[in-house]
Amino acid sequence: MNQEQIKKLEKELWDSADQLRANSKLTAAEYKDPVLGLVLLRFAQNRYEEVKAILESRVSDGPRPNRNIAKDKYLAEGAIMLPEEAKYDYLANLPESNDIAEAINNAMKLIEKEYPDLSGILPKSYQEFESQLLRDLIRVFNKDAVKKATGDVFGRIYEYFLMKFSMQGAGAQEGGEFFTPPSLVQLIVHFIEPDHGIIHDPACGSAGMFVQTGYFVRNHTNKIVNEAIKCYGTELKTNNYKLAKINLAIHGIEGNIIERNSFYSDPHNLIGKCDFVMTNPPFNVNKIDKNKDYVKNDPRLPFGLPKADNGNYMWIQYFYSYLNDKGRAGFVMASSATDAGHSERAIRKELIETKHVDCVVSIGNNFFYTRSLPCHLWFFDKGKRKENDDKILMIDARNIYRKVTTTINDFSPGQLLNLTTIMKMYRGEKDVYTNTIKEHEQILYDYLDKMNEDYKVMFKDLIKIGEECKVSLKINEIVKINKPSNYTEAQIIFNHYYSQIESVSVIISQWQEEISKVEKNIAEKQTDEKDGKKQIALLRSNINKLNKPIVAFYDATKESAEQIKQGIKDWHDFVVWFPDKIYRDIEGLCKIITIEETKDNEYSLTPGRYVGIKIQIEEDFDYTKRVKEISQLLSDLNDKSNLLLEAIKINEKQFL
Repeated sequence: MNQEQIKKLEKELWDSADQLRANSKLTAAEYKDPVLGLVLLRFAQNRYEEVKAILESRVSDGPRPNRNIAKDKYLAEGAIMLPEEAKYDYLANLPESNDIAEAINNAMKLIEKEYPDLSGILPKSYQEFESQLLRDLIRVFNKDAVKKATGDVFGRIYEYFLMKFSMQGAGAQEGGEFFTPPSLVQLIVHFIEPDHGIIHDPACGSAGMFVQTGYFVRNHTNKIVNEAIKCYGTELKTNNYKLAKINLAIHGIEGNIIERNSFYSDPHNLIGKCDFVMTNPPFNVNKIDKNKDYVKNDPRLPFGLPKADNGNYMWIQYFYSYLNDKGRAGFVMASSATDAGHSERAIRKELIETKHVDCVVSIGNNFFYTRSLPCHLWFFDKGKRKENDDKILMIDARNIYRKVTTTINDFSPGQLLNLTTIMKMYRGEKDVYTNTIKEHEQILYDYLDKMNEDYKVMFKDLIKIGEECKVSLKINEIVKINKPSNYTEAQIIFNHYYSQIESVSVIISQWQEEISKVEKNIAEKQTDEKDGKKQIALLRSNINKLNKPIVAFYDATKESAEQIKQGIKDWHDFVVWFPDKIYRDIEGLCKIITIEETKDNEYSLTPGRYVGIKIQIEEDFDYTKRVKEISQLLSDLNDKSNLLLEAIKINEKQFL
């Protein structure tokens, strides 16, 4: 199953499941965990059947082969040996007379019994759902495409559902999220490249950092994930802890997740042991009990206990203290932390002087699903190359985003690639420019290839309809798409698809004009009404026939078209940024600064202070109209102000 098919399946499953919720009395928060539990049940059977076939193929083909495969054999392959009553097929085929809620609850208990790491984790509150809703939900995850889905596909589906529930505000933590937006996680992962050793997230939420690390290891190395990395997570909220355990199970990632408060404990004892730390902590947390003995003597606070009444600079020191002598960290932090004063400024000064602050990235509004605030991504690197020893990379990415909805932004694949390339150039990696161009080629090729597949369907339909309507369509089939060698070529290929439809549109326009003429002739009694209406009906029928595949093509390629346009822009931006094919400071975007420069700026780590300001112009925004509106508003306010002044003067005369 390719990426486009997975995306289509994700959306189809979500739309079906969400429609069922919309017609029930359940809130998104009440609905979330049971639905994610059903995703796990479906995955468990798929994985079981997949592994069962593998294990049985290894059994001797002698006259009396032993088909009783031990439970540990399944566990070794990342599968659960399912009892009959825990199989999804059993639940899907359960008679209407059976209590479906009780059956699902029992299935969850049986899986926990067989898979101790999930003990007490799975949802068992299905009795709160209406029976028909449960049966409909089971059917949603019992489609043929889902039955054939592999583990990676289920991982994507689970993450997609987590994201969509997060967008609905289902279970957001105070001061943080159970789900960090993929764009931010991916940027952190691509900047620190966690491909080996101990990975730690002391505020792990639903374990998204570990999941993206798993993808990174699979896609960028030849290593086996559970051999390459060891994941350690801590999570305060019980529900999020459960989500994390399920998430890791579905992705086949081994991880040690502990339910604990990281502010007051270090349950994994990882000080100085971590190769990588990645996290999105609940920042700006107030009323921390700093009188606790553990806090006063916390070895994770090498630069001292901050006096400010929030935990930002406690978190920052924790992350730093966990790193070994070559370790890297990437984490989300409140924007206020880069310029915080007093004791926090003193701690920041000491951090900077360690020479281990590697990069800070400003992120704009609307990246989080339930909050619109901006943030910063901080990066530490204790194994910096010597050339960067006294340097820090500053990136202001507030003007780099794509709109997902009116209230949500993210990074496109090309934007993520461009930002990652800036970091690679700063690190002095070889062949960075060439490799980035190749990746831009691949991004656009994938989207163009998807459009080409949809175009082929339309082409065949149009040719067939043209023959039926006895009209010659000057339209060419595009059989093969090569990777575009530059963004201009990609634009030409993109335009070619839609230009092919122009000849069809001309014919449709001619037929519409013919309909108008016939209608006029009928009205003026120049054409027999019966014959005229028959002629009009035929023309309209032909128009509808030709329109149908064209409309289907536009619908099918709407998303691809937007992605192609974005991909062309991202490629263009990259070429313009780095005309000499090597790193350079870019006003308003990036600058490599020295530690000495931070001293002159009160040890600020705010990128905007160093990179300068670039005004972002929105081409489709009517600035002239907006200026007029503001001017009118100002005029109205001045008029009101004058009226108030007159009223005050009148009142003054009355009292004097």
